[in-house]
This record gives sequence, structure tokens and C-alpha cells, in this order.
Amino acid sequence: MKEIVVVSGKGGTGKTSLVASLAVLAGESVLADCDVDAADLHLVLQPEIQKSEDFTGGKKAAVSPDKCSGCGRCHEVCRFGAITRDEGRPPAFAVDPVACEGCGVCSHFCPEKAIRFEPVVDGRWFAAVTPYGPMVHARLEIAAENSGKLVSLVRSEAKKIAEQKGYRYLLVDGPPGIGCPVIASVTGADAVVVVTEPTVAGENDLERVVALAGHFQIPVYLCVNKFDINPGLGEAIERRARSAGITLVGRIHYDLAVTAAQMRGVPVTAMEEARAAKDIRAVWNKLLTHVDTN
Repeated sequence: MKEIVVVSGKGGTGKTSLVASLAVLAGESVLADCDVDAADLHLVLQPEIQKSEDFTGGKKAAVSPDKCSGCGRCHEVCRFGAITRDEGRPPAFAVDPVACEGCGVCSHFCPEKAIRFEPVVDGRWFAAVTPYGPMVHARLEIAAENSGKLVSLVRSEAKKIAEQKGYRYLLVDGPPGIGCPVIASVTGADAVVVVTEPTVAGENDLERVVALAGHFQIPVYLCVNKFDINPGLGEAIERRARSAGITLVGRIHYDLAVTAAQMRGVPVTAMEEARAAKDIRAVWNKLLTHVDTN
């Protein structure tokens, strides 16, 4: 089984559209949407959910009012301003769950042992089926943390399905940027495909993502989306990529058929005559010549 992760230096470059389109071309593959902070692969692939479970990634503090003596020690040691006096009852304190960072210091120093430090639900993850194969995706709750842990869970569940059922490819829609969720998405992958666009921001973000993938010694491949909106800069990006040892797997033209496909809730490669669909087919074929031989 080969795991291919599609990432980008910033949001909006087209990585989700590319992953959905590759799912059509790959035949039966397992899909994983690891952009848990803003998952949207399901909007294109319309999965039928088979399983749904809570994700517990961290802990939060909570005061037991019947035990609290109102000494204020918790308020003194909290460095995040998450504990305030609760004026609604006898001298006691309350924890703001949004401000709480889950460090546990208040619970440790409370002389009355009046602060509970318990696991909290940070989101949900889903196992589903799509017309193009099984899919695992997730939703992180608002202001919730531990997105890296949730990403690792999504990948782990997707790998289990791929290995149990003998799928040839695991296609991962990774998060944008270079933070913890991206690191959790790419570590141990067989290939990273970086999607960029011919803009100054796209060129800068490409360098950051490539440096990250290089740190983990993962083969990196470049796909330039909307190449024709600035061919000169697109070619400059490609030259810099080649000089850094990055393989170009293709260009995708700006095509309104992509928007039309999104409005219909289908990958653009389902519209075989679309120019972008032909470009993506060429990207997939070239990518396979490298991935399948490594």
C-alpha cells in the first residue's frame, strides 16, 4: 500500500479538489481527510457514514463547588487567566473551559482536591464509504485543541482499512501550512505532493512545505495549479523546484469546469472532457511512474 499525502503551503490552492479527482483515477483507494480544522473533502465525495465516534484528545479542569473552600490557590497558579471567582455562590472559583489550556497545575496545587481534571470530547471522527472507496474524516470542535492527535487517529484508521482490505493506495488530503497537523499528516508517508499556484505567496509557502517534507526525508513532488494565470512565475517556481531536487508531476490550467464540478458535488475528473480533468489525469500518471517504482 502506498500512502500519498497532498499538502499546500496555504489554504485555497486546490489540494482538496486534486485529492477528490485522484480518487476517481485511482479506482478503489482509501481516502483520509486530515484537514480536521476545516474538513471539506466530504463536500465533493458525498460519503455515506458507517461509523462515528467521539475524539477525546485532552483534559480540562472543572471545580467541584461542594469541595471548594474558596482559598484561591487555583487562581494564583493559573497562568492562562482561566480561573475566576464565581460570585453566584459562597466563595468559590470556576474554570472557563475555553481559556483552560489543560495543563493540570490548578488540580495539582488545590489543597482541597476540589478540581477535577477529566478528559473532554474535542471532536468526532467518521468512517464512511464513497463511490471511489472508503473514507475516514473528522471534525474538530470549535476552539478545541489536539488537532495533531486527531490527524494521527484519522490516518491510523484509514491505514487499518487499507491493510485489511488490500487497497493499493491511501490518498490523504492534508492540512495547509507547516504546523503540527501537517507534521502528523506527512510523517511516514511514501510521497508528498505539494500543490502551489503561481503567486508570490504560493512560491514562498512552497519553500516552507518542501523544507518540512525534506526534514522527514519524504519524496516531494510538485503540482502547479492554475498555471496559466501567471506562466512566467509558474516557470520560475518550477525551475527553483528542480534545482532543489523536486520532481514536477504536472500543471493544471485554470478551468471553470472545476467550479462547476464543485457545485454539482463531484470531482472534476468525473467530467472527462474538462481541460483540468485531462491535466489531472496526466499528473496522476506521472506521479505513479515515481511512486510505484519506489
